[in-house]
Amino acid sequence: MPVLRVVRGLARGMLAAFIFFACFAFSDTSPYDLIALPTMALWAALGIRLHRGVLPLMGLLILYLAAIVMALIPYLDEAFPLTWTIQLIYLALTCLFFAMLFSDETQGRMELALRAYTASCVFSAGLGIVGYLDLIGIEDLFYKYGRASGTFQDPNVFGSFLTLGALYLMHGLLSGTARRPLLALAGLLVILAGIFLSFSRGSWGGTVVAVLVMVVSVYAATPSARLRRRIVLLTLVTLGLGVVAIVGLLSVDHVAKMFETRAAVTQDYDEGETGRFGNQIRGIGMLPSLPFGMGPMHWRLIFGLEPHNSYIGSFANGGWLGGAVFIGIVLATGFVGFRLLARPSPYRAHAQIVWPALLMFFLQALQIDIEKWRHVYMMLGMVWALEAARLRWCAAGGRPVSEA
Repeated sequence: MPVLRVVRGLARGMLAAFIFFACFAFSDTSPYDLIALPTMALWAALGIRLHRGVLPLMGLLILYLAAIVMALIPYLDEAFPLTWTIQLIYLALTCLFFAMLFSDETQGRMELALRAYTASCVFSAGLGIVGYLDLIGIEDLFYKYGRASGTFQDPNVFGSFLTLGALYLMHGLLSGTARRPLLALAGLLVILAGIFLSFSRGSWGGTVVAVLVMVVSVYAATPSARLRRRIVLLTLVTLGLGVVAIVGLLSVDHVAKMFETRAAVTQDYDEGETGRFGNQIRGIGMLPSLPFGMGPMHWRLIFGLEPHNSYIGSFANGGWLGGAVFIGIVLATGFVGFRLLARPSPYRAHAQIVWPALLMFFLQALQIDIEKWRHVYMMLGMVWALEAARLRWCAAGGRPVSEA
């Protein structure tokens, strides 16, 4: 029906906008949140299904939210913990939406989403570079604390956000699927420059790990010796161009000074009894005697800072159950992610892009709080959707499955 085709086209356009707007994080509410509910409602009306491959994720998320809500009960009269919990429930719902959405018509929908996300990364990275180099003459726009922040409040979130876009472009270059290789390479260099100018140590290290996991996975899954040589050559070329770009940026005095400061293993706020690590040590000693935790967002009331560790934070916010389930989500997703990389399927290529990026966030969770990052929930839903699609493909005997 013509009308239905128009509505489906509108739904795809809204999905692309929904994901593109993930880069706008100047405040707690962004265009991403404004378009989220109508987009989810429209796709629900068109029909999205809950496949059995997504059920473990749904069960774990329900348990995690139940633990947080139980820990919240004594503090229902406090506005901030209540608001934080409601936002967490909303993000979990977006995660389930993405898991259900990408479980059907997986290839086309994933490609649309990753292109929109990558465009978002190039856009935000470009603004971060322009702001950092003071090319527009507006103080403190697109950079914070002497570091590029693009369209984000926090340079650390900005740098990490860009990694998935870098992986998508690099994967296209390595596998030969990029339609416009020169444009893809230019976009990749812009994103890598943005990651570097964020001066986020977690983003630097996480991006290196994610790229290594992706490259090794693509190399191992490629049977052709010629294609393997191409992968090695293009990886070295990309690395060389990245080094040249970084050297060029370091030729700017204030870039070199910030790099020298940020390259240190620890910063002033990490050290001492009341620093990040001191607070973590004291807090860990308190958690065994608090089965329901400290209550959502009460760590900051006790120590004056966030825990800067999502694993510790999950025990503080949701008690023993919340912490155990959070670790369970990470381990279960890790099992699914690496299985997607190891086993041949039509969905392995997208898994080679999305899972290394999500793995980076799970590693970063050891030194920063990721539980309110919108894009992490999107990637979590994507990984489980790819697994649901793979299970259906296996059940069909490795034949194409109906994606109507």
